[in-house]
Amino acid sequence: MAERSGEAERSGDEAAGRGRCRGRILLGVTGGIAAYKALEFTRLATKAGHAVRVIQTEASTRFVGTASFAAMTGAPVLITEWEPDPLRGAFPGDAPPAHAPLSHLQLTETADVFLVAPASANTLAKLAAGQAGNLVCAAALACRRPLVLAPAMNDAMYEHPATQANLATLRERGATVLVPGTGALGSPGEWGIGRLPEPPALLAAVEAALAERSPVSSNGDRSWSGLRVLVTAGGTREPIDAVRFIGNRSSGRMGFALAEAAARRGASVTVVAANVTLPRHPGACYVDVESAAELGAACAEAFGRCDVLLMVAAVADYRPAQRREDKISKSDAGGELLLRLERTDDVLSDLAARRRDGQLVVGFAAETGPRALEYGREKLARKQLDAVVVNDVAAPGIGFDSDFNEVTILSVEEERHVPRTTKAEVAAAILDGVLSRRSPTKIRV
Repeated sequence: MAERSGEAERSGDEAAGRGRCRGRILLGVTGGIAAYKALEFTRLATKAGHAVRVIQTEASTRFVGTASFAAMTGAPVLITEWEPDPLRGAFPGDAPPAHAPLSHLQLTETADVFLVAPASANTLAKLAAGQAGNLVCAAALACRRPLVLAPAMNDAMYEHPATQANLATLRERGATVLVPGTGALGSPGEWGIGRLPEPPALLAAVEAALAERSPVSSNGDRSWSGLRVLVTAGGTREPIDAVRFIGNRSSGRMGFALAEAAARRGASVTVVAANVTLPRHPGACYVDVESAAELGAACAEAFGRCDVLLMVAAVADYRPAQRREDKISKSDAGGELLLRLERTDDVLSDLAARRRDGQLVVGFAAETGPRALEYGREKLARKQLDAVVVNDVAAPGIGFDSDFNEVTILSVEEERHVPRTTKAEVAAAILDGVLSRRSPTKIRV
């Protein structure tokens, strides 16, 4: 049992200078209390070397003013199509065109990616209906660039069938829809899904879209180009009360190494990250979760679109049957604290059971002792997986919170041992040895 410290937001200073490609980001800000996070996203994006232009709905100006965005970007902010744009649709650092084009056409034509954050329920409904009643919606309708939508709203509004149908429609049309976070919402005392992803996660999603648009691998290996890869990483936390949780020691290093390796080989990578604070690769999209239920929901949403699932995260098998919203004090607990635990859903089994033909599902087994491989083979058969990667986390110098690992890759056809090496090298070995042999109709190990 551990105590939760305040959530540490990764600094843009850490993100700057890690080889990101410069992009032109068009940011659409709609009405909602989460609009303040768009300011921090703008700061991170400009610090990372991107050029940013901002357009706002009138409602959003009730939460965040245009002057703040203009100061950060060095470019005017537009609210309606009728405003003249002094830059004529150009981005900071670029020369404006000789003529004065329509702003919603020129901005989207010049941009490399269009992010709407926050995307309110009202705006999502308008986008799904193809409406163009304000500048943000008109720009989205005219956009031929990658469109990234970051919903943010009350949980009741997000879970409403109309909103879910709108999100499904937008995904079918090719938009990238980020999964909102779960936690405290705008109104006092409210808790649920609907939080705008944190600014570093927004930037990671935008940079993933930029990488897909202009993919450049560091070593020229584009063998995974066209594949969509879903990776889970880290360890889930199951809340006991307002400050305590049941968790595990997984740092997410192995999952992040696999995500980076797949992204460098050209794959479109989505990472469901459970409580991971490591640096993030700009070529992957990250969805942050905390509990096993949140991880399961995020995976269920993304699984249908992936070709390969790498289930690396350490998902809790049990959670407290009851969660206290306040902190349990020593006086309340008395001399001892008794917890009744209940089983969590088996996320990997549920996903494997509903996979379509051609999807590859790889599990990971963190075991201890001489029977580790035996347990791995049992997991391979019981969950009907294509492969299981087994490591002995009790071995010194490898496993949790280490930069090194030693694994054995199990499939029905073969058993391959990868000796102790860096997790980056282990990730490369997994991609080479387990995932490279695939056919157009079925991916097999």
